[in-house]
Amino acid sequence: MATDKKIILLVEDNPDDEALTIRALRKNNILNEIIVARDGVEALDYLFATGSYAGRDTGKQPQLVLLDINLPKIDGLEVLKRIRSDDRTRTQPVVILTTSSEQRDVIASYQLGANSYIRKPVDFEQFMEAIRQLGLYWLVLNVTPPQPG
Repeated sequence: MATDKKIILLVEDNPDDEALTIRALRKNNILNEIIVARDGVEALDYLFATGSYAGRDTGKQPQLVLLDINLPKIDGLEVLKRIRSDDRTRTQPVVILTTSSEQRDVIASYQLGANSYIRKPVDFEQFMEAIRQLGLYWLVLNVTPPQPG
């Protein structure tokens, strides 16, 4: 595996949604390395190289964070708040990928600095298309700022 491969951090506590998202990425030929964090604490540990990820090279951050809102331990909105409050991750692309259709979640996500908010479609074909477009935009077309050294 190439060391310059763009990483996707998938923050998802539901095993079915995790499997579905990975399957949709793979079926759309999005072959990036996928790191899965199953709660907010694990996501923050990965991003900031703490806890079980202590010693991880923080110079190699994910190209994209796919973040669920409803997470155990620390919810997705708090994870987003912490990402945006740290110079090392402030510009990190974060896409909220959730089943929540609550207007307050949409508003809070954007107020906290989410780059995009996507509701998970219930239909697999719609979900496949949403993931295809997401991958094309965020992993191919989008230009990200250099990571702080």
